[in-house]
Amino acid sequence: MSAGRSTDGREVQIPLQQAAPSLAMPLSVAPLLTSHSHRSTNPWPPTDPTTSQGVPAGFLPLHGGFRDHFVEALEAKYCCESCRLVLCQPRQTECGHRFCQSCINDILSHPNPVCPADTEPLFKDKVFRDVCCHREIMALKVYCRSEANGCQEQMRLQQIPDHLNTCPFFEVPCPLGKCKERMMRKEIPEHLSWKCKYRETSCEFCMTKMPLTELQKHKETVCPAFPVSCPNHCSLSSLPRSELSSHQHECPKAQVSCPFHGYGCTFKGLNQVMRQHESSSAAEHLRMMAKRNSALESKLDDVKGELLERFKVLPVLSSRVAELESSNDELREKNRQTEQKLGTMQKLMSSHSEKLLELELELRSLRGLRDEVENLRGTLESVRTRLNALEQGGRSGSGSTHTLASLEAQMNRHDDMLSVHDIRLADMDLRFQVLETASYNGTLIWKIRDYKRRKQEAVAAKTLSLYSQPFYTGYFGYKMCARIYLNGDGMGKGTHLSLFFVVMRGEYDALLPWPFKQKVTLMLMDQGPLKKHLGDAFKPDPNSSSFRRPVVEMNIASGCPLFVSQSVLETGSYIKDDTIFIKVRFPADDDLTFDLGCSCLVVSPGYRRYLRSP
Repeated sequence: MSAGRSTDGREVQIPLQQAAPSLAMPLSVAPLLTSHSHRSTNPWPPTDPTTSQGVPAGFLPLHGGFRDHFVEALEAKYCCESCRLVLCQPRQTECGHRFCQSCINDILSHPNPVCPADTEPLFKDKVFRDVCCHREIMALKVYCRSEANGCQEQMRLQQIPDHLNTCPFFEVPCPLGKCKERMMRKEIPEHLSWKCKYRETSCEFCMTKMPLTELQKHKETVCPAFPVSCPNHCSLSSLPRSELSSHQHECPKAQVSCPFHGYGCTFKGLNQVMRQHESSSAAEHLRMMAKRNSALESKLDDVKGELLERFKVLPVLSSRVAELESSNDELREKNRQTEQKLGTMQKLMSSHSEKLLELELELRSLRGLRDEVENLRGTLESVRTRLNALEQGGRSGSGSTHTLASLEAQMNRHDDMLSVHDIRLADMDLRFQVLETASYNGTLIWKIRDYKRRKQEAVAAKTLSLYSQPFYTGYFGYKMCARIYLNGDGMGKGTHLSLFFVVMRGEYDALLPWPFKQKVTLMLMDQGPLKKHLGDAFKPDPNSSSFRRPVVEMNIASGCPLFVSQSVLETGSYIKDDTIFIKVRFPADDDLTFDLGCSCLVVSPGYRRYLRSP
């Protein structure tokens, strides 16, 4: 750091790296290592603020060796073999020659580097820092780098930075920053006193302090005490700028409007003429004021009349508001009663839905029994046919009675065995169908064929709903299925397609956490190229019985009665080849980006959480 004084006597610190390059840089070393009195121009700028070996910025050359003016002639061992200057941060090679750090780096950057002194090959890992040589060079005596400005100080090379921070002949920039001039440190007080055009000065009119470069603009534009002349060229020669605005109202040559221009007077003139106009036109001004007053009085009468009319209507409006309030109270009471009835109806519908589910389950079992009866009938007919054949054969042979009895017993045993096998086969077939179509990754893709026929059956109340095949969250996870009403259910009946989610009783329910808490996503797949799937998602209510551990075959369904309107379903590309696809999945997070190429998600409107009894 260097020091100087500003105009107000304060000491100003100037960093060494801000010094003039021509003075902050070292002097040249004679090519033949002899000292000489003249200075050469400095070809290198200051280095970065942090350099190696703890040397401050502005001391080491950017490239090559030291160019300082040494007091005594130097030995050849202190000379770089490349730049022939005094070694800066010396490095020694395997062949024993010394180079500046920047010089050896340049040599090693070439392919197949060799020593310029003896052409021996050089290797980067065999070049080391010569600390001893560096210490000797730092102890050599040199003249001050400001020798050309008159400094005769001598010091060790390593003392150069400390000396330059206090040297009075060292060139530094102006401490005010904006000023680009440079001067010797001892000249700073003189420069700040009267040479620097950015020095601080005071306006002689308002005594405000500012840089000298802004003083003239300040006087010409904003100084409140600067004397200015009247723009109307009146007898007043000059006045402070702050009084000019008030003078405009009193200036005899200022062009002003009549004070009664608000009442209709259009006269304009000088201030000195305006007084004559006011005295000569007083009667006219009074007439204008009277006319304006009468107009205001008539308007006031009109306003009073309007207010009286409104006051007359006010009691009627008050009574009307009272009637509306009483009517509103009645409507609120009716609405409350309607909500209670609606809650009762929903409970009844839920109980009826449970009964319908039980009936459907019984119908399924009856259908199975009917198929078994048909099989038994066929088997019985075949047995009768065989008996008739055996009876006819027995009549023609001897011992027919004994043979027929044994055959009948054998046939009965075979029939019993066939019955057992039929039952086992039917059970295995059912299990195989379930296993073949079941999904164990928590995703159901449900393909519903013959959409038109099934829709007509739903409209005709033959088959109101359809159940999907079961699917699972894992091999030992929750068992679930989907339930769909093609003609809608509840609020969506006749207008929407209703889609529900059902938790079923599984084999591993005892090992699973209850209630069911996984987020459910219901989707109608778009079979067109845009893939605008319709979908909705919800998180199960842990207090709902729909998501507790099932105690019967399946829980009450939960889902969306207004999942998608019939118009949207049948006009889009959701039905192709009389087939629709339903997808039910459990996303891993809240992101609803579906894995079937879905480009967007259209959420169906309407009531979202709805419990549907089985």
